[in-house]
Amino acid sequence: MRLDDLTPAPGSTTSRKRLGRGKGSGHGKNAGRGHKGAGSRSGATKNSAFEGGQMPLQRRLPRLRGEARGQHTPAKPKVYNPVNVGELAEVSGDTIGIEELKAAGLVGKRDERVKILGDGEVGKAVAVRVHAVSGTAREKIESAGGSVEILEQ
Repeated sequence: MRLDDLTPAPGSTTSRKRLGRGKGSGHGKNAGRGHKGAGSRSGATKNSAFEGGQMPLQRRLPRLRGEARGQHTPAKPKVYNPVNVGELAEVSGDTIGIEELKAAGLVGKRDERVKILGDGEVGKAVAVRVHAVSGTAREKIESAGGSVEILEQ
């Protein structure tokens, strides 16, 4: 085999379309450019986003706001796991904290923040150490002789 014997694989190359060579060629007269208009003129180009009159992609999509434009994401709201005052009777001991509530099954093992709500009655004086307490729950605990301590998260 010599360099002058090399030829492209069959079908891999095609001859260029010869435009404007008479009616018989099939590409005569307007040479495939249609009639009139900018597309028939020399030097005419379309915007790369032009989609033939269809609404272009950059106008179909919504404007980018928020994070996409460099603004920060607002802080996530604190999520508390609610425990009612009436449920505190299920917990043994005079001091009730997060670990005691988890042991009693009132909050899940992965729950981090706990808020005491005012539904029910406190049966005994207890010291409660949680992240948040509603106003009515605080009144009921303190009127029963207990105390409330707020934990920092």
